[in-house]
Amino acid sequence: MANVADQLVEMLVKAGIKRIYAVTGDSLNEVNDAVRREGSIQWVHVRHEEAGAYAAGAEAQITGNLACCAGSSGPGHVHLINGLYDAHRSAAPVIAIASTVASFEYGTEYFQETNTIKLFDDCSHYNQVATTPKQLPRMLQAGIQAALHRKGVSVIGLPGDLTSMDAAEITTSTQNFNPVALTRPNDEDIARLAALVNQHKKITIFCGIGAAGAHDEVVALSQKLNAPVAYSFRSKMDIQYNNPNEVGMTGLLGLPSAYHSMHESDLLILLGTDFPYTPFMPTDCKIVQVDIKPERIGRRANVDVGLSGTVKDTLAALLPQVEQHTDDSFLKAQLEFYGEVKKNMKIYVDDAGKKDNIHPEYIASLIDELAADNAIFTVDTGMSCVWGSRYINATGKRQMIGSFNHGSMANAMPQAIGAALACPDRQVIALCGDGGISMLLGDLATITQYNLPIKIVVFNNRSLGMVKLEMEVAGLPDWQTEMHNPDFAMVAKAMGMKGITITDPDDARQGLIEALMYKGPALINIFTDPNALAMPPKIELGQVKGMALSMTKLMLNGRMDEVVDTIKANYKHLKDLI
Repeated sequence: MANVADQLVEMLVKAGIKRIYAVTGDSLNEVNDAVRREGSIQWVHVRHEEAGAYAAGAEAQITGNLACCAGSSGPGHVHLINGLYDAHRSAAPVIAIASTVASFEYGTEYFQETNTIKLFDDCSHYNQVATTPKQLPRMLQAGIQAALHRKGVSVIGLPGDLTSMDAAEITTSTQNFNPVALTRPNDEDIARLAALVNQHKKITIFCGIGAAGAHDEVVALSQKLNAPVAYSFRSKMDIQYNNPNEVGMTGLLGLPSAYHSMHESDLLILLGTDFPYTPFMPTDCKIVQVDIKPERIGRRANVDVGLSGTVKDTLAALLPQVEQHTDDSFLKAQLEFYGEVKKNMKIYVDDAGKKDNIHPEYIASLIDELAADNAIFTVDTGMSCVWGSRYINATGKRQMIGSFNHGSMANAMPQAIGAALACPDRQVIALCGDGGISMLLGDLATITQYNLPIKIVVFNNRSLGMVKLEMEVAGLPDWQTEMHNPDFAMVAKAMGMKGITITDPDDARQGLIEALMYKGPALINIFTDPNALAMPPKIELGQVKGMALSMTKLMLNGRMDEVVDTIKANYKHLKDLI
Protein backbone atom coordinates (compact mmCIF):
# COMPACT_ATOMS: atom_id res chain seq x y z
CA MET A 1 0.00 0.00 0.00
CA ALA A 2 1.25 3.51 -0.84
CA ASN A 3 2.22 5.75 2.05
CA VAL A 4 1.14 9.36 2.61
CA ALA A 5 4.24 10.73 0.89
CA ASP A 6 3.45 8.69 -2.24
CA GLN A 7 -0.13 9.94 -2.19
CA LEU A 8 1.01 13.55 -1.84
CA VAL A 9 3.36 13.24 -4.81
CA GLU A 10 0.66 11.57 -6.91
CA MET A 11 -1.72 14.43 -6.19
CA LEU A 12 0.95 17.01 -7.05
CA VAL A 13 1.55 15.28 -10.37
CA LYS A 14 -2.20 15.38 -11.13
CA ALA A 15 -2.21 19.08 -10.22
CA GLY A 16 0.40 19.75 -12.91
CA ILE A 17 3.44 20.24 -10.68
CA LYS A 18 6.63 19.78 -12.73
CA ARG A 19 9.23 20.46 -10.06
CA ILE A 20 9.70 21.02 -6.33
CA TYR A 21 12.23 23.64 -5.21
CA ALA A 22 13.63 22.54 -1.86
CA VAL A 23 16.49 21.61 0.42
CA THR A 24 15.84 18.05 1.55
CA GLY A 25 16.40 16.74 5.04
CA ASP A 26 14.83 15.45 8.24
CA SER A 27 11.03 15.46 8.04
CA LEU A 28 11.10 16.02 4.29
CA ASN A 29 13.08 12.89 3.42
CA GLU A 30 10.08 10.60 2.83
CA VAL A 31 8.64 13.12 0.37
CA ASN A 32 12.00 13.39 -1.34
CA ASP A 33 12.15 9.61 -1.73
CA ALA A 34 8.58 9.47 -3.03
CA VAL A 35 9.52 12.05 -5.69
CA ARG A 36 12.55 9.94 -6.65
CA ARG A 37 10.46 6.78 -7.01
CA GLU A 38 7.60 8.44 -8.90
CA GLY A 39 10.03 9.93 -11.40
CA SER A 40 8.05 12.62 -13.24
CA ILE A 41 8.63 15.55 -10.85
CA GLN A 42 12.06 17.22 -10.80
CA TRP A 43 13.51 17.89 -7.36
CA VAL A 44 15.45 21.15 -7.70
CA HIS A 45 18.09 21.29 -5.02
CA VAL A 46 18.41 24.97 -4.16
CA ARG A 47 21.01 26.18 -1.66
CA HIS A 48 18.58 28.28 0.34
CA GLU A 49 14.84 27.78 0.78
CA GLU A 50 14.25 31.49 0.16
CA ALA A 51 15.67 31.02 -3.33
CA GLY A 52 13.38 28.03 -3.80
CA ALA A 53 10.30 30.03 -2.85
CA TYR A 54 11.34 32.85 -5.20
CA ALA A 55 11.92 30.34 -8.02
CA ALA A 56 8.51 28.75 -7.48
CA GLY A 57 6.85 32.17 -7.43
CA ALA A 58 8.58 33.10 -10.68
CA GLU A 59 7.55 29.86 -12.36
CA ALA A 60 3.95 30.48 -11.35
CA GLN A 61 3.99 34.07 -12.62
CA ILE A 62 5.63 33.21 -15.94
CA THR A 63 3.45 30.19 -16.74
CA GLY A 64 0.24 31.00 -14.86
CA ASN A 65 0.33 27.45 -13.50
CA LEU A 66 0.66 26.09 -9.98
CA ALA A 67 4.25 25.79 -8.69
CA CYS A 68 5.68 24.10 -5.61
CA CYS A 69 8.42 24.60 -3.03
CA ALA A 70 9.18 22.88 0.25
CA GLY A 71 11.09 23.38 3.48
CA SER A 72 11.78 21.09 6.40
CA SER A 73 11.40 21.63 10.13
CA GLY A 74 12.12 24.97 11.79
CA PRO A 75 14.85 26.83 9.90
CA GLY A 76 13.62 25.53 6.56
CA HIS A 77 10.21 27.07 7.28
CA VAL A 78 11.66 30.41 8.30
CA HIS A 79 13.87 30.49 5.20
CA LEU A 80 10.79 30.10 2.98
CA ILE A 81 9.05 33.13 4.43
CA ASN A 82 10.51 35.96 2.36
CA GLY A 83 10.04 34.23 -0.99
CA LEU A 84 6.51 33.15 -0.05
CA TYR A 85 5.59 36.69 0.99
CA ASP A 86 6.73 37.85 -2.42
CA ALA A 87 4.81 35.12 -4.25
CA HIS A 88 1.67 35.82 -2.24
CA ARG A 89 1.77 39.57 -2.84
CA SER A 90 2.44 38.91 -6.53
CA ALA A 91 -0.68 36.69 -6.73
CA ALA A 92 1.45 33.73 -7.79
CA PRO A 93 -0.26 30.33 -7.23
CA VAL A 94 2.27 28.43 -5.10
CA ILE A 95 1.82 25.37 -2.90
CA ALA A 96 4.40 25.18 -0.09
CA ILE A 97 5.05 21.89 1.71
CA ALA A 98 6.20 22.68 5.25
CA SER A 99 7.32 19.37 6.74
CA THR A 100 7.39 19.48 10.52
CA VAL A 101 8.52 17.53 13.55
CA ALA A 102 6.65 14.33 14.37
CA SER A 103 3.05 15.00 15.42
CA PHE A 104 3.52 13.38 18.83
CA GLU A 105 6.19 15.99 19.61
CA TYR A 106 3.88 18.97 19.04
CA GLY A 107 3.75 21.38 21.96
CA THR A 108 6.93 20.09 23.66
CA GLU A 109 9.38 22.69 22.30
CA TYR A 110 11.05 19.86 20.44
CA PHE A 111 14.20 20.42 18.39
CA GLN A 112 13.36 22.59 15.33
CA GLU A 113 9.66 22.76 16.24
CA THR A 114 7.77 25.69 14.72
CA ASN A 115 4.10 26.60 14.64
CA THR A 116 3.46 26.68 10.91
CA ILE A 117 -0.05 28.10 11.32
CA LYS A 118 1.27 31.20 13.07
CA LEU A 119 4.37 31.41 10.91
CA PHE A 120 2.70 31.40 7.49
CA ASP A 121 -0.67 32.92 8.33
CA ASP A 122 0.14 36.36 6.92
CA CYS A 123 1.47 35.14 3.58
CA SER A 124 -1.07 32.52 2.53
CA HIS A 125 -4.69 32.04 1.50
CA TYR A 126 -4.79 28.51 2.88
CA ASN A 127 -2.65 27.29 5.78
CA GLN A 128 -3.32 24.01 7.58
CA VAL A 129 -1.48 21.09 9.20
CA ALA A 130 -2.48 17.51 8.42
CA THR A 131 -2.03 15.18 11.39
CA THR A 132 -3.85 12.07 10.11
CA PRO A 133 -3.73 10.24 6.76
CA LYS A 134 -7.40 11.04 6.13
CA GLN A 135 -6.79 14.77 6.43
CA LEU A 136 -3.91 15.06 4.00
CA PRO A 137 -5.64 14.57 0.63
CA ARG A 138 -8.56 16.85 1.47
CA MET A 139 -6.27 19.57 2.84
CA LEU A 140 -3.86 19.33 -0.08
CA GLN A 141 -6.72 19.56 -2.58
CA ALA A 142 -8.20 22.54 -0.75
CA GLY A 143 -4.78 24.20 -0.74
CA ILE A 144 -4.32 23.61 -4.47
CA GLN A 145 -7.72 25.07 -5.28
CA ALA A 146 -7.13 28.10 -3.01
CA ALA A 147 -3.75 28.85 -4.58
CA LEU A 148 -5.11 28.60 -8.12
CA HIS A 149 -8.33 30.54 -7.68
CA ARG A 150 -7.52 33.04 -4.96
CA LYS A 151 -4.12 33.62 -6.60
CA GLY A 152 -1.48 33.26 -3.93
CA VAL A 153 0.22 30.85 -1.54
CA SER A 154 -1.16 27.76 0.17
CA VAL A 155 0.84 26.05 2.91
CA ILE A 156 0.42 22.41 3.94
CA GLY A 157 2.06 21.48 7.23
CA LEU A 158 3.23 17.87 7.08
CA PRO A 159 4.55 16.07 10.19
CA GLY A 160 7.47 13.78 9.49
CA ASP A 161 5.82 10.72 11.04
CA LEU A 162 2.69 11.17 8.90
CA THR A 163 4.58 10.85 5.61
CA SER A 164 5.54 7.21 6.27
CA MET A 165 2.04 6.10 7.37
CA ASP A 166 -0.24 4.12 5.06
CA ALA A 167 -2.33 6.42 2.90
CA ALA A 168 -6.10 6.56 3.46
CA GLU A 169 -8.58 6.15 0.64
CA ILE A 170 -9.51 9.45 -1.00
CA THR A 171 -13.28 9.95 -0.97
CA THR A 172 -13.41 13.51 -2.30
CA SER A 173 -12.50 14.96 -5.70
CA THR A 174 -8.85 15.41 -6.66
CA GLN A 175 -9.64 17.08 -9.97
CA ASN A 176 -8.49 20.66 -10.43
CA PHE A 177 -11.57 22.63 -11.38
CA ASN A 178 -10.67 25.72 -13.37
CA PRO A 179 -13.90 27.33 -14.55
CA VAL A 180 -13.51 30.64 -16.35
CA ALA A 181 -16.37 33.01 -15.59
CA LEU A 182 -17.53 36.05 -17.51
CA THR A 183 -17.16 38.80 -14.93
CA ARG A 184 -18.25 42.34 -15.62
CA PRO A 185 -20.48 45.09 -14.19
CA ASN A 186 -24.22 44.85 -14.85
CA ASP A 187 -25.75 46.51 -17.90
CA GLU A 188 -26.93 49.53 -15.93
CA ASP A 189 -23.42 50.23 -14.61
CA ILE A 190 -21.90 49.76 -18.06
CA ALA A 191 -24.36 52.30 -19.48
CA ARG A 192 -23.55 54.72 -16.64
CA LEU A 193 -19.82 54.37 -17.35
CA ALA A 194 -20.37 54.90 -21.08
CA ALA A 195 -22.32 58.08 -20.41
CA LEU A 196 -19.53 59.35 -18.16
CA VAL A 197 -16.73 58.80 -20.68
CA ASN A 198 -18.84 60.20 -23.52
CA GLN A 199 -19.23 63.55 -21.74
CA HIS A 200 -15.53 64.09 -20.93
CA LYS A 201 -12.84 65.22 -23.35
CA LYS A 202 -9.57 65.03 -21.37
CA ILE A 203 -9.40 61.37 -20.36
CA THR A 204 -6.40 59.33 -19.26
CA ILE A 205 -6.38 55.54 -18.85
CA PHE A 206 -4.09 54.00 -16.23
CA CYS A 207 -3.53 50.24 -16.35
CA GLY A 208 -2.29 47.83 -13.72
CA ILE A 209 -1.47 44.13 -13.93
CA GLY A 210 -5.20 43.36 -13.94
CA ALA A 211 -5.30 44.73 -17.50
CA ALA A 212 -2.67 42.25 -18.67
CA GLY A 213 -5.07 40.14 -20.72
CA ALA A 214 -6.87 43.11 -22.23
CA HIS A 215 -4.22 44.82 -24.35
CA ASP A 216 -6.35 45.06 -27.50
CA GLU A 217 -9.42 46.29 -25.61
CA VAL A 218 -7.36 48.96 -23.82
CA VAL A 219 -5.87 50.19 -27.10
CA ALA A 220 -9.30 50.20 -28.76
CA LEU A 221 -10.81 52.24 -25.91
CA SER A 222 -7.90 54.71 -25.90
CA GLN A 223 -8.32 55.29 -29.65
CA LYS A 224 -12.06 55.85 -29.35
CA LEU A 225 -11.52 58.34 -26.51
CA ASN A 226 -8.28 59.86 -27.87
CA ALA A 227 -6.92 59.08 -24.42
CA PRO A 228 -3.27 58.64 -23.40
CA VAL A 229 -2.49 55.31 -21.70
CA ALA A 230 -0.24 55.19 -18.63
CA TYR A 231 0.65 52.01 -16.78
CA SER A 232 2.29 50.52 -13.72
CA PHE A 233 5.63 48.69 -13.84
CA ARG A 234 3.96 45.28 -13.47
CA SER A 235 1.75 45.88 -16.51
CA LYS A 236 4.37 47.50 -18.75
CA MET A 237 5.19 44.38 -20.78
CA ASP A 238 1.48 43.78 -21.40
CA ILE A 239 0.34 47.32 -22.23
CA GLN A 240 3.25 49.25 -23.77
CA TYR A 241 3.75 47.37 -27.08
CA ASN A 242 1.77 48.26 -30.23
CA ASN A 243 0.09 51.04 -28.29
CA PRO A 244 0.22 54.37 -30.14
CA ASN A 245 -1.30 56.25 -27.18
CA GLU A 246 1.04 55.03 -24.42
CA VAL A 247 2.82 57.68 -22.36
CA GLY A 248 4.90 55.52 -20.02
CA MET A 249 4.84 54.64 -16.34
CA THR A 250 4.16 56.67 -13.26
CA GLY A 251 5.14 56.03 -9.65
CA LEU A 252 8.50 56.09 -7.94
CA LEU A 253 10.20 54.52 -10.97
CA GLY A 254 8.05 56.23 -13.57
CA LEU A 255 8.27 59.10 -16.01
CA PRO A 256 6.99 62.70 -15.89
CA SER A 257 4.81 62.12 -18.96
CA ALA A 258 2.48 59.60 -17.30
CA TYR A 259 2.24 61.72 -14.18
CA HIS A 260 1.52 64.78 -16.32
CA SER A 261 -1.24 63.07 -18.33
CA MET A 262 -2.99 61.80 -15.23
CA HIS A 263 -2.91 65.19 -13.54
CA GLU A 264 -4.00 67.15 -16.63
CA SER A 265 -7.07 64.99 -17.25
CA ASP A 266 -10.60 65.65 -16.10
CA LEU A 267 -11.44 61.91 -16.03
CA LEU A 268 -9.02 59.17 -14.98
CA ILE A 269 -9.94 55.53 -15.67
CA LEU A 270 -8.10 53.05 -13.44
CA LEU A 271 -8.11 49.55 -14.92
CA GLY A 272 -7.02 46.54 -12.86
CA THR A 273 -4.63 48.46 -10.66
CA ASP A 274 -3.98 48.52 -6.95
CA PHE A 275 -1.25 51.13 -7.43
CA PRO A 276 0.10 51.84 -3.95
CA TYR A 277 1.72 55.27 -4.34
CA THR A 278 -1.09 57.65 -3.48
CA PRO A 279 1.01 60.86 -3.84
CA PHE A 280 1.14 60.18 -7.58
CA MET A 281 -2.66 60.09 -7.93
CA PRO A 282 -4.55 63.23 -8.97
CA THR A 283 -7.08 64.68 -6.54
CA ASP A 284 -8.97 67.19 -8.69
CA CYS A 285 -10.56 65.05 -11.40
CA LYS A 286 -13.24 62.39 -11.61
CA ILE A 287 -11.92 58.86 -11.17
CA VAL A 288 -13.38 55.55 -12.33
CA GLN A 289 -11.93 52.28 -11.05
CA VAL A 290 -12.53 48.79 -12.45
CA ASP A 291 -11.18 45.83 -10.48
CA ILE A 292 -11.99 42.15 -10.16
CA LYS A 293 -11.60 42.53 -6.38
CA PRO A 294 -14.16 45.11 -5.22
CA GLU A 295 -12.50 45.46 -1.82
CA ARG A 296 -9.61 47.26 -3.52
CA ILE A 297 -11.76 49.98 -5.06
CA GLY A 298 -11.16 53.42 -3.59
CA ARG A 299 -8.38 52.54 -1.17
CA ARG A 300 -5.69 54.40 -3.15
CA ALA A 301 -7.67 57.29 -4.62
CA ASN A 302 -10.90 59.20 -4.09
CA VAL A 303 -12.92 57.20 -6.61
CA ASP A 304 -16.22 58.53 -7.98
CA VAL A 305 -17.36 55.35 -9.75
CA GLY A 306 -16.24 51.86 -8.72
CA LEU A 307 -17.07 48.81 -10.83
CA SER A 308 -16.27 45.15 -10.34
CA GLY A 309 -15.19 42.91 -13.20
CA THR A 310 -12.25 41.77 -15.26
CA VAL A 311 -10.82 44.51 -17.44
CA LYS A 312 -11.25 42.47 -20.62
CA ASP A 313 -14.90 41.58 -20.00
CA THR A 314 -15.76 45.08 -18.82
CA LEU A 315 -14.21 46.84 -21.82
CA ALA A 316 -15.73 44.37 -24.26
CA ALA A 317 -19.16 45.37 -22.94
CA LEU A 318 -18.29 49.08 -22.75
CA LEU A 319 -16.72 49.64 -26.19
CA PRO A 320 -19.93 49.38 -28.29
CA GLN A 321 -21.50 52.14 -26.16
CA VAL A 322 -18.57 54.55 -26.36
CA GLU A 323 -18.77 57.35 -28.92
CA GLN A 324 -15.79 58.16 -31.11
CA HIS A 325 -14.21 61.35 -29.75
CA THR A 326 -13.10 63.73 -32.49
CA ASP A 327 -11.04 66.21 -30.44
CA ASP A 328 -7.51 64.81 -30.13
CA SER A 329 -5.80 67.97 -28.83
CA PHE A 330 -5.34 66.56 -25.30
CA LEU A 331 -3.83 63.33 -26.61
CA LYS A 332 -1.48 65.17 -28.99
CA ALA A 333 -0.25 67.41 -26.18
CA GLN A 334 0.50 64.42 -23.94
CA LEU A 335 2.27 62.50 -26.70
CA GLU A 336 4.36 65.57 -27.49
CA PHE A 337 5.31 65.86 -23.81
CA TYR A 338 6.18 62.14 -23.79
CA GLY A 339 8.40 62.66 -26.82
CA GLU A 340 10.41 65.27 -24.95
CA VAL A 341 10.74 62.95 -21.96
CA LYS A 342 12.13 60.19 -24.19
CA LYS A 343 14.61 62.64 -25.72
CA ASN A 344 15.85 63.55 -22.25
CA MET A 345 16.18 59.86 -21.33
CA LYS A 346 18.37 59.31 -24.37
CA ILE A 347 20.92 61.84 -23.10
CA TYR A 348 22.21 59.26 -20.62
CA VAL A 349 22.25 56.57 -23.29
CA ASP A 350 24.27 58.70 -25.72
CA ASP A 351 26.73 59.61 -22.95
CA ALA A 352 27.92 56.14 -21.93
CA GLY A 353 30.01 57.38 -19.00
CA LYS A 354 33.66 56.66 -18.32
CA LYS A 355 35.93 53.94 -17.02
CA ASP A 356 34.64 52.38 -13.77
CA ASN A 357 31.65 54.74 -13.95
CA ILE A 358 29.56 53.50 -16.85
CA HIS A 359 26.11 55.02 -17.05
CA PRO A 360 23.61 52.31 -16.05
CA GLU A 361 21.05 53.79 -18.46
CA TYR A 362 23.44 53.01 -21.32
CA ILE A 363 23.84 49.42 -20.15
CA ALA A 364 20.08 48.91 -19.83
CA SER A 365 19.50 50.31 -23.33
CA LEU A 366 22.14 47.94 -24.74
CA ILE A 367 20.45 44.99 -23.05
CA ASP A 368 17.11 46.10 -24.51
CA GLU A 369 18.68 46.24 -27.97
CA LEU A 370 20.54 42.92 -27.76
CA ALA A 371 18.05 40.76 -25.86
CA ALA A 372 15.75 38.32 -27.61
CA ASP A 373 12.31 39.39 -28.73
CA ASN A 374 10.76 36.93 -26.25
CA ALA A 375 13.28 37.27 -23.42
CA ILE A 376 12.26 36.93 -19.79
CA PHE A 377 13.75 39.61 -17.52
CA THR A 378 13.95 39.52 -13.75
CA VAL A 379 14.87 42.70 -11.91
CA ASP A 380 16.21 43.28 -8.42
CA THR A 381 14.57 45.83 -6.16
CA GLY A 382 16.58 49.04 -6.20
CA MET A 383 18.41 50.91 -8.92
CA SER A 384 18.54 47.97 -11.37
CA CYS A 385 14.74 47.91 -11.12
CA VAL A 386 14.70 51.55 -12.22
CA TRP A 387 16.92 50.97 -15.24
CA GLY A 388 14.89 47.93 -16.25
CA SER A 389 11.60 49.78 -15.93
CA ARG A 390 12.72 52.75 -17.99
CA TYR A 391 14.90 51.20 -20.69
CA ILE A 392 13.69 47.62 -21.31
CA ASN A 393 10.88 47.83 -23.82
CA ALA A 394 7.93 45.53 -24.42
CA THR A 395 7.51 43.53 -27.61
CA GLY A 396 4.34 41.63 -26.82
CA LYS A 397 6.41 38.51 -26.21
CA ARG A 398 8.77 39.63 -23.46
CA GLN A 399 8.01 39.21 -19.77
CA MET A 400 9.46 40.97 -16.74
CA ILE A 401 9.03 40.07 -13.09
CA GLY A 402 10.44 41.45 -9.88
CA SER A 403 9.54 41.96 -6.26
CA PHE A 404 7.15 44.74 -7.26
CA ASN A 405 4.78 44.52 -4.29
CA HIS A 406 6.93 43.02 -1.53
CA GLY A 407 9.98 45.08 -2.52
CA SER A 408 12.64 42.64 -1.35
CA MET A 409 16.29 42.64 -2.30
CA ALA A 410 17.91 39.55 -3.86
CA ASN A 411 14.88 38.41 -5.86
CA ALA A 412 16.15 38.59 -9.45
CA MET A 413 18.66 35.73 -9.50
CA PRO A 414 16.45 33.07 -7.83
CA GLN A 415 13.44 34.19 -9.88
CA ALA A 416 15.59 33.62 -12.97
CA ILE A 417 16.09 30.02 -11.81
CA GLY A 418 12.35 29.37 -11.83
CA ALA A 419 11.90 31.15 -15.16
CA ALA A 420 14.72 29.21 -16.83
CA LEU A 421 13.47 25.83 -15.63
CA ALA A 422 9.88 26.61 -16.67
CA CYS A 423 10.86 28.04 -20.08
CA PRO A 424 14.08 26.31 -21.24
CA ASP A 425 13.61 27.56 -24.80
CA ARG A 426 13.61 31.26 -23.84
CA GLN A 427 16.43 33.65 -22.98
CA VAL A 428 16.42 34.60 -19.29
CA ILE A 429 18.26 37.74 -18.14
CA ALA A 430 18.53 38.76 -14.48
CA LEU A 431 19.24 42.44 -13.82
CA CYS A 432 20.86 42.38 -10.39
CA GLY A 433 22.22 44.99 -8.04
CA ASP A 434 25.50 44.30 -6.28
CA GLY A 435 23.62 44.39 -2.98
CA GLY A 436 20.99 41.96 -4.20
CA ILE A 437 23.33 39.40 -5.76
CA SER A 438 25.48 39.44 -2.60
CA MET A 439 22.60 38.20 -0.46
CA LEU A 440 22.08 34.84 -2.17
CA LEU A 441 25.40 34.14 -3.90
CA GLY A 442 25.22 30.49 -2.87
CA ASP A 443 22.48 29.76 -5.39
CA LEU A 444 24.80 30.52 -8.28
CA ALA A 445 25.74 26.89 -7.63
CA THR A 446 22.12 25.87 -8.29
CA ILE A 447 22.34 27.56 -11.69
CA THR A 448 25.49 25.68 -12.63
CA GLN A 449 24.30 22.37 -11.16
CA TYR A 450 21.33 22.39 -13.55
CA ASN A 451 23.30 24.14 -16.33
CA LEU A 452 20.70 26.87 -16.70
CA PRO A 453 21.75 29.35 -19.42
CA ILE A 454 20.79 32.37 -17.30
CA LYS A 455 22.59 35.64 -17.98
CA ILE A 456 23.13 37.62 -14.78
CA VAL A 457 23.95 41.30 -15.31
CA VAL A 458 25.29 42.89 -12.12
CA PHE A 459 24.93 46.67 -11.99
CA ASN A 460 27.93 47.03 -9.72
CA ASN A 461 27.81 50.57 -8.36
CA ARG A 462 29.60 49.58 -5.14
CA SER A 463 26.73 50.87 -3.05
CA LEU A 464 23.15 50.36 -1.95
CA GLY A 465 22.13 52.87 -4.60
CA MET A 466 18.43 53.26 -3.86
CA VAL A 467 19.05 53.56 -0.12
CA LYS A 468 21.69 56.18 -0.84
CA LEU A 469 19.18 58.20 -2.87
CA GLU A 470 16.51 57.82 -0.18
CA MET A 471 18.88 59.23 2.41
CA GLU A 472 19.93 62.12 0.18
CA VAL A 473 16.41 63.31 -0.65
CA ALA A 474 15.64 63.14 3.08
CA GLY A 475 18.51 65.53 3.74
CA LEU A 476 20.81 62.90 5.22
CA PRO A 477 24.39 62.24 4.14
CA ASP A 478 24.54 58.67 2.89
CA TRP A 479 26.23 56.44 5.44
CA GLN A 480 26.80 52.68 5.57
CA THR A 481 25.62 52.35 1.97
CA GLU A 482 29.03 51.52 0.48
CA MET A 483 29.57 47.93 -0.66
CA HIS A 484 32.95 46.22 -0.37
CA ASN A 485 32.33 43.71 -3.13
CA PRO A 486 34.20 40.58 -4.16
CA ASP A 487 35.15 40.14 -7.81
CA PHE A 488 31.76 38.87 -8.93
CA ALA A 489 33.15 37.52 -12.21
CA MET A 490 35.73 35.49 -10.30
CA VAL A 491 33.02 34.23 -7.93
CA ALA A 492 30.98 33.15 -10.96
CA LYS A 493 33.97 31.29 -12.41
CA ALA A 494 34.55 29.57 -9.10
CA MET A 495 30.91 28.44 -9.19
CA GLY A 496 31.38 27.03 -12.69
CA MET A 497 29.86 29.71 -14.91
CA LYS A 498 31.30 32.18 -17.37
CA GLY A 499 32.38 35.41 -15.70
CA ILE A 500 32.97 38.73 -17.49
CA THR A 501 33.93 42.08 -15.97
CA ILE A 502 33.27 45.31 -17.86
CA THR A 503 34.85 48.52 -16.58
CA ASP A 504 35.05 50.55 -19.81
CA PRO A 505 31.92 51.70 -21.68
CA ASP A 506 33.71 50.99 -24.97
CA ASP A 507 33.78 47.29 -24.05
CA ALA A 508 30.17 47.05 -22.93
CA ARG A 509 28.50 46.11 -26.21
CA GLN A 510 30.96 43.36 -27.10
CA GLY A 511 31.00 42.01 -23.56
CA LEU A 512 27.21 41.74 -23.46
CA ILE A 513 27.09 40.13 -26.91
CA GLU A 514 29.67 37.56 -25.80
CA ALA A 515 27.69 36.73 -22.67
CA LEU A 516 24.30 36.56 -24.39
CA MET A 517 25.65 34.27 -27.11
CA TYR A 518 27.30 31.93 -24.60
CA LYS A 519 25.47 28.59 -24.41
CA GLY A 520 25.65 28.21 -20.64
CA PRO A 521 25.21 30.41 -17.56
CA ALA A 522 27.12 33.69 -17.49
CA LEU A 523 27.58 36.59 -15.08
CA ILE A 524 28.51 40.03 -16.37
CA ASN A 525 29.97 42.28 -13.68
CA ILE A 526 29.59 45.90 -14.87
CA PHE A 527 31.11 48.81 -12.99
CA THR A 528 28.36 51.43 -13.13
CA ASP A 529 28.32 55.00 -11.87
CA PRO A 530 27.55 55.00 -8.11
CA ASN A 531 26.30 58.58 -8.34
CA ALA A 532 23.66 57.97 -11.02
CA LEU A 533 20.30 59.17 -9.68
CA ALA A 534 16.87 57.79 -10.46
CA MET A 535 14.66 60.81 -9.96
CA PRO A 536 10.88 60.27 -9.61
CA PRO A 537 8.51 61.77 -12.20
CA LYS A 538 7.38 64.52 -9.83
CA ILE A 539 10.07 66.12 -7.68
CA GLU A 540 8.69 67.79 -4.57
CA LEU A 541 10.20 70.92 -3.03
CA GLY A 542 11.07 68.94 0.10
CA GLN A 543 13.11 66.51 -1.97
CA VAL A 544 15.02 69.38 -3.60
CA LYS A 545 15.75 70.86 -0.19
CA GLY A 546 16.73 67.45 1.12
CA MET A 547 19.16 66.86 -1.73
CA ALA A 548 20.74 70.28 -1.25
CA LEU A 549 21.01 69.69 2.50
CA SER A 550 22.63 66.29 2.08
CA MET A 551 25.14 67.67 -0.44
CA THR A 552 25.99 70.46 2.02
CA LYS A 553 26.52 67.93 4.82
CA LEU A 554 28.78 65.87 2.58
CA MET A 555 30.89 68.94 1.80
CA LEU A 556 31.11 69.88 5.47
CA ASN A 557 32.28 66.36 6.22
CA GLY A 558 35.09 66.58 3.68
CA ARG A 559 33.37 64.58 0.94
CA MET A 560 33.49 67.30 -1.72
CA ASP A 561 34.62 64.85 -4.40
CA GLU A 562 31.39 62.89 -4.03
CA VAL A 563 29.32 66.05 -4.45
CA VAL A 564 31.18 66.98 -7.64
CA ASP A 565 30.81 63.44 -9.01
CA THR A 566 27.06 63.48 -8.27
CA ILE A 567 26.62 66.76 -10.13
CA LYS A 568 28.67 65.52 -13.11
CA ALA A 569 26.76 62.23 -13.27
CA ASN A 570 23.31 63.84 -13.16
CA TYR A 571 23.61 67.10 -15.02
CA LYS A 572 20.22 66.71 -16.74
CA HIS A 573 18.30 65.80 -13.60
CA LEU A 574 19.87 68.63 -11.64
CA LYS A 575 19.25 71.16 -14.42
CA ASP A 576 15.54 70.25 -14.22
CA LEU A 577 15.53 71.05 -10.52
CA ILE A 578 16.72 74.60 -11.02
